[in-house]
Amino acid sequence: MTALLPNPLGGVYEDVETERLYRKQRLAAGFRLFGRFGFDEGVAGHITARDPEDPNRFWVNPFAMAFSQISVSDLLCVDATGEVVIGDQPVNRAAFAIHSQIHEQRPDVVAAAHSHSVHGKAFSSLGRLLDPITQDVCAFYGDHALFDDYTGVVLDTEEGKRIGAALGDNKAVILRNHGLLTVGGSVEEAVWWFITMERSCQAQLLAMAAGTPVLIDEDCATLTHDQVGNRIAGFLSFQPLLNQIVAAQPDLLD
Repeated sequence: MTALLPNPLGGVYEDVETERLYRKQRLAAGFRLFGRFGFDEGVAGHITARDPEDPNRFWVNPFAMAFSQISVSDLLCVDATGEVVIGDQPVNRAAFAIHSQIHEQRPDVVAAAHSHSVHGKAFSSLGRLLDPITQDVCAFYGDHALFDDYTGVVLDTEEGKRIGAALGDNKAVILRNHGLLTVGGSVEEAVWWFITMERSCQAQLLAMAAGTPVLIDEDCATLTHDQVGNRIAGFLSFQPLLNQIVAAQPDLLD
């Protein structure tokens, strides 16, 4: 069984093949975590990681495969036209329509995550941004957007372009009546931002149901964002979950 590659010192990889495997291992782990947390909904949902050698290609989950069963060897590589260039399974067309445009518009993005998680899609129906009511949600303070439209299943890259435009230079976007989408400069970041954003949606829905939440003031929310919403914080917050899922489900590395 392949071992989990450690994070290289200074982010420098010995070769592109090693960097590719590193990203694919974290991507497979991200899917297993999505499965563990119940973020699956039929065939909906996808996480992508840009290929380190060809930035116009990205790795993604096969269509109609359960998150909880995805391993490294199952991942597909898709080019800029949507053609599967590595792998023998079909790709989710919505995944290509959305993620191809995110990766094209945001060269700084290595990975993007989207699913129809329960609290994320429930909160998205409100057509609003998250409020700064907890320390954790401040990771998104001034750093997430709202795509205030819904036109059905995203199968057209033009719709993907509109989502990318709404995302802007933020780490996340709430897709109204749809769900959440997060991005990061690493797979670790993108997956962690999604997990904590889903939990933040849950926390706000609970707080609003119980009463009127007290907001963190603007200056303190901004400071907290800088503390918990930076790239290093996102990367590090993923590590305990990575270690847990690899220990529990080592076959994800196959």
